[in-house]
Amino acid sequence: MSDPIIEIKNASIFQRENLVLSNVNLTLNKGEFVYLIGRTGSGKSSLMKTLYGELPARDGIVRVAGYDLTKLRHRDIPYLRRKIGIVFQDFQLLFDRSVEKNLEFVLKATGWREPSEISKRIQEVLLMVGLADKRKVMPHRLSGGEQQSVAIARALLNAPDVILADEPTGNLDPDTTLEVMKLLRRISDNGQAVLMATHNYTLMQKYPSRIANCKNGTVVCSDME
Repeated sequence: MSDPIIEIKNASIFQRENLVLSNVNLTLNKGEFVYLIGRTGSGKSSLMKTLYGELPARDGIVRVAGYDLTKLRHRDIPYLRRKIGIVFQDFQLLFDRSVEKNLEFVLKATGWREPSEISKRIQEVLLMVGLADKRKVMPHRLSGGEQQSVAIARALLNAPDVILADEPTGNLDPDTTLEVMKLLRRISDNGQAVLMATHNYTLMQKYPSRIANCKNGTVVCSDME
């Protein structure tokens, strides 16, 4: 069996000096899709931020994509994030430039230099999310679902080991939510791990999977019934 993409054992999650979650245990393997749920303020976002290096991992075992986060140096964070695709609820696109230029910006920021390789990779990820014909379009001319699909394409640029999706359908209508969900499940089926924070229980019933529940100051894992 391959090594887990995410492995957390007996870890504490802090927001500044406040203990948010304790005795956290969670494993996510290649190609696995897991929902992260919990009430507002239960620690979901703090856990996500710890996994991509915005908050420090202080104790226990916290490994993500081959990195030991309890020993993570500040200068290593950009390298960690090349192995993680992050999808936010509010898309976080740059609205002063086209879809292509949004994706190009990320590739150049993560070390890509050859224009032909950059162009090829942009085309590949846009094909993956069904937006190959939107390459030259400005983000404000896209629907909410298309904007989130561009954000997912951006997350896929460096072929990450894991996608961390923080409420990716929170600002979308029901039909668009289903399209984005199908896309994320397809990514998981292709071998990348996906951890998706959500409040959408209807969606979880339609696409059942394992659940990590931030509850009573820890994380409780279970299968969807």
